[in-house]
Amino acid sequence: MSRLETGDIIMENSAKENAQLFSKTIILPIDRSSSKSESSASKEKQTCCGGIKIFLGALSFVYFAKALSGSYLKSTITQIERRFDIPSSLVGVIDGSFEIGNLLIIILVSYFGAKLHRPKIIGAGCLIMSAGTFLIAMPQFFMGRYRYEIFSSSTNSTVSISPCLQDKSQIPLSVLERSQAKINAGCEKEVGSSMWIYVLLGNLLRGIGETPIQPLGITYIDDYASEESAAFYIGCVQTVAIIGPIFGFLLGSLCAKLYVDIGFVDLDSITITHNDARWVGAWWLGYLIAGVLSVLAAIPFWFLPKHLPRPESRKDSSTSSEQSKFIIEDNSEHHRSYEQQVKILEMAKDFLPSVKNLFGNPVYFLYLCASIIQFNSLIGMVTYKPKYIEQQYGQSSSKTNFVIGLINIPAVAFGIFSGGLIMKKFQINVLGAAKLSLGSSFFGYLLLLSLFAMGCENSDVAGLTVSYEGTKQVSSYEETLFSECNSGCICSKNEWDPICGENGITYVSACLAGCKTSNGSGKTSVFYNCSCVGITASPSRSSSAVMGACQKGNECPKMFLYFLVISVITSYTLSIGGTPGYILLLRCIKPQLKSFALGIYTLAIRVLAGVPAPVYFGVSIDTTCLKWGSKRCGGRGACRLYDSNAFRYIYLGLTVVLGTMSVFLSIAVLFVLKKRYVPQDENIAANGGRGMVSVQNRKDNFVNSDYLIQTTYWPEKETRL
Repeated sequence: MSRLETGDIIMENSAKENAQLFSKTIILPIDRSSSKSESSASKEKQTCCGGIKIFLGALSFVYFAKALSGSYLKSTITQIERRFDIPSSLVGVIDGSFEIGNLLIIILVSYFGAKLHRPKIIGAGCLIMSAGTFLIAMPQFFMGRYRYEIFSSSTNSTVSISPCLQDKSQIPLSVLERSQAKINAGCEKEVGSSMWIYVLLGNLLRGIGETPIQPLGITYIDDYASEESAAFYIGCVQTVAIIGPIFGFLLGSLCAKLYVDIGFVDLDSITITHNDARWVGAWWLGYLIAGVLSVLAAIPFWFLPKHLPRPESRKDSSTSSEQSKFIIEDNSEHHRSYEQQVKILEMAKDFLPSVKNLFGNPVYFLYLCASIIQFNSLIGMVTYKPKYIEQQYGQSSSKTNFVIGLINIPAVAFGIFSGGLIMKKFQINVLGAAKLSLGSSFFGYLLLLSLFAMGCENSDVAGLTVSYEGTKQVSSYEETLFSECNSGCICSKNEWDPICGENGITYVSACLAGCKTSNGSGKTSVFYNCSCVGITASPSRSSSAVMGACQKGNECPKMFLYFLVISVITSYTLSIGGTPGYILLLRCIKPQLKSFALGIYTLAIRVLAGVPAPVYFGVSIDTTCLKWGSKRCGGRGACRLYDSNAFRYIYLGLTVVLGTMSVFLSIAVLFVLKKRYVPQDENIAANGGRGMVSVQNRKDNFVNSDYLIQTTYWPEKETRL
């Protein structure tokens, strides 16, 4: 550390004595004296390599931790919805709060962060991120045990009660009083307590803490790694960032298998299974694990220096660090002294001109608009993909998360790698990058169209998707739950405690099925003399039913396999365009505005896609609900049954329509790019050999230099499925 401080003092003294140093060379944290000995140079090289590798390891672990945390949140969307009895639209608001946290400080971090102590800012961000992750899990320890709708005879009660309550006199008064007292006590406890707010605030903190990691971490590597090593280092970071979501979804799969109150209740008393619409896994456990990882990730950054020694190969390079380049060019344009440039107020004066410069670039603006619409499509699709698989194909949350983590995300990683490999192998220029990005989007959304034909029909639920006589119908009116066969029973229309009749039809409750007697308890309960089951059952079958909903149709498992195959191919195809699109973004802006342009790009994606997309996707999905659950104190809870066909058309329809709009904007980007740059190259080439050399050098720079500086990062890339 003393060597670095000495180098900084020498640097500042040299700056005062010779102003030309800043217009010709890079601002150096170490004195480049010609009399430096070979042993000293060797020692500096070792310090540089050691420091950047430590930073690389720390940053890779941070990327892993934040990617795991973000993907785990996606895997617990349905668990949170059921645990807090909230609709999908509100879950969308919770999911979007992460982006809100990002947008609060992203411009400040991306613009001013490069001038401050970047490692410590990243370390502070990790601690904030861990605090938010712990806060998300806290409601589990304060809101009591999870209660779901259940018929009283399903429990280990000593009182035998007929499912079809033909007369309230059947129920002992003491049982009624105790039941009512419990409900009233629960209501008093729940009044004024909306615990989901803590989940929202925790996710907001996660967004704030995650903000500095990408812009400051990548530029730090770019500043202090040699040009030939920068691409490899950043590639390592991005590879780890892909591994994070795999572990995040696998962790989500493991936690979804465990009951939410595991360790606090007798699991033998639980009457629901993993496939039940009321099942809630141990969603909170994964957040505690993710929070610990974020704390561990923060530790190394507090011991890293603000500056590292610059490698010899970068000291005479014209492509110096962005931080130094920004100061140098400002000095030449505005003739300001070094001391004036580092003042925040002076730097702020360049803010509005930089914004004007970016949005005045038609390629950047059109690409930004195309990306915003495309990410609306992708973020909405990714957020509700687990829910779609669960509802459409009747899969459990655990299996859904396992499939996404083990199949979809590796396809995304392979697609990103393939895109970069194609760019490098075929020496594709900026125009080719635009074409490749457009082609991948076009074919990806074309493949999505085939998923419309790969859905499952609605489950047969009496009074909702079929009539009690077995006729196909779809109704969300609660009055249709009552029929002549259960008219003699005193039933609640708000409960959801499904049973599966011998006729293959699901009934909302044993009471609505008209069952007169029951045997057993818990998951083994069997109901007999069910008048509604007897209407459609064959004479050889008894009018009995068992606990739980009936399985989906026989064709559904086959459709699920087809869906997985197309989904993997689509994920791969869409991901191929990620790297070329990102390169296009970097090539269409001035080098000194690189960090700022990425900050504006990320801000726009988060504000106009990350925040609204989960909300309006959730609102649209809520319109397809056929049966809502009920809260203990009354009011609408989480949805228990969706119209599968309507869900499929809305979910896939929104995704494809938004994707199609982004494709048209990408065509406009390609058109403007051709019009703006191709004629220029032709004119330069016409001027003679010198022009040809200039063109060739610029193309070589694109492939061999700038392409290596930044690689495949874009917002929510880790979960782009």
